[in-house]
Amino acid sequence: MRDLTGIVARVHTGEEVRDFDRRAIHQLSIPGIRLMLRAGRACLTALRGRWPDAKSVTVVCGSGNNAGDGYVIAGLGADAGLDVQLIETGNPGKLTGDALIARRFAMERLGDAVGAWPARGDVVVDALLGTGARGAVRAPCQAAIDRINASGKAVLAVDIPTGVDADTGGLLASEPVRAAMTVTFLGVKLGLVTGPGVDCVGELIFNDLGVPPESRQGGGVPVLDGRIAVTRLRRRRNAHKGDFGRLLVVGGAEDMGGAVLLAGEAALRAGAGLVKVATRVDNRSAILARRPELMVRGLAAAASEAASQLTDPLTWATAIAVGPGLGRDDWGAALLRRCLDAGKPLVVDADGLNVLAASKDAPLSATTDLVLTPHPGEAARLLGVDTAWVANNRPEATARLGAQGVVAVLKGAGTLIATDGALRGVCLGGNPGMATPGSGDVLTGVIGALLARGQGALDAARLGVWLHARAGDEALAATRSALLAADIVDALRLTS
Repeated sequence: MRDLTGIVARVHTGEEVRDFDRRAIHQLSIPGIRLMLRAGRACLTALRGRWPDAKSVTVVCGSGNNAGDGYVIAGLGADAGLDVQLIETGNPGKLTGDALIARRFAMERLGDAVGAWPARGDVVVDALLGTGARGAVRAPCQAAIDRINASGKAVLAVDIPTGVDADTGGLLASEPVRAAMTVTFLGVKLGLVTGPGVDCVGELIFNDLGVPPESRQGGGVPVLDGRIAVTRLRRRRNAHKGDFGRLLVVGGAEDMGGAVLLAGEAALRAGAGLVKVATRVDNRSAILARRPELMVRGLAAAASEAASQLTDPLTWATAIAVGPGLGRDDWGAALLRRCLDAGKPLVVDADGLNVLAASKDAPLSATTDLVLTPHPGEAARLLGVDTAWVANNRPEATARLGAQGVVAVLKGAGTLIATDGALRGVCLGGNPGMATPGSGDVLTGVIGALLARGQGALDAARLGVWLHARAGDEALAATRSALLAADIVDALRLTS
């Protein structure tokens, strides 16, 4: 999927974008059919740019406004000399308004010819359901989806692939349309950039249909873009390491020392002045051998003794990152409790989150800067739901975790950030290669470093996620093999 960071500033719900459409029609006096013509032209232009050798197209229409866009594509395709096969899955007799006008536009060019399965076009256009679709798709629509996917042809989806929820990225079909390209209009829908639906989108193209930006304002979730914020991290020429905070990284139970090592390395790369790792004493030598710039405090194996040994490091720190490799036993629980009670800015990840969930004492409110960075499985445990629910309801899950001062970062494709029950950011960067062991530990270290440097929890989460995603994209571009978390650390940079 194309990264639209810098191209779009916010992503929206389907209803918000439909409101943009209504404003264009009623406030700017742009006829709805003219907007449909612009949408159809945008799709046809994108289709011919992606598949220049295509000589034929199959357009599959439903029975709503999304179908209207499809009819326009069919008519314009015929005008352009393409062999057009039009397949109607709904009842065209129920069409009204602009969609009915669009069908007449197509029929004037196709001679009232309506095709039948199978699809024979070089490219198939999915114009079945649009952004207003809710609930499970009905059997006739699912049958059409299955035929599109089984055709083996390249697919262009109009506005959103059928079977994907425009607001959540959840799946409304057992198998949604699998598009190679999606052309979306007026505003990028949240469901195109987060949730399982992202695997159905393919290349994402945005077109504003010529509607001015001032008529497309209101609502939406900000797209993370740290290019300006990162400039504030530049160091003065006469700076010293004491100016940039002291981060304590806590974790690394038996056989899991690599997690705190990665978090500590990432924190140094993110500009923390000093980083101390508190971990099982058995990990100390290996960590220092790999990264002598880290300070390492070896902790005892006994939970109570280890918790007592944290007293001085906690006093020393200006911020804390806890969870990487922490483990879920009494040792990890004791260390987590000490960190939560320290009253310092704090990021909790990995087993720290699992311990919280198991203790039934998840901090869904905070009096100090607190960032939680769960993946969907950890989020499900914190919320007491199943992982499938989180996957299909990522915006709501993130908002529920980010309540009363807590900043929640729900990792995954289209990482979401929320606080005080509202979404405050979505990341359009990153790539599947970042689904690798230790990647989350790197993010923890980056956010921890920003907290240590004095940034508030929300700012640290936003910039940290953006830096992490950009580093992952640059690391992927530099390697021909699978990504390692260490590659992401090496690609971290504090320049715009």
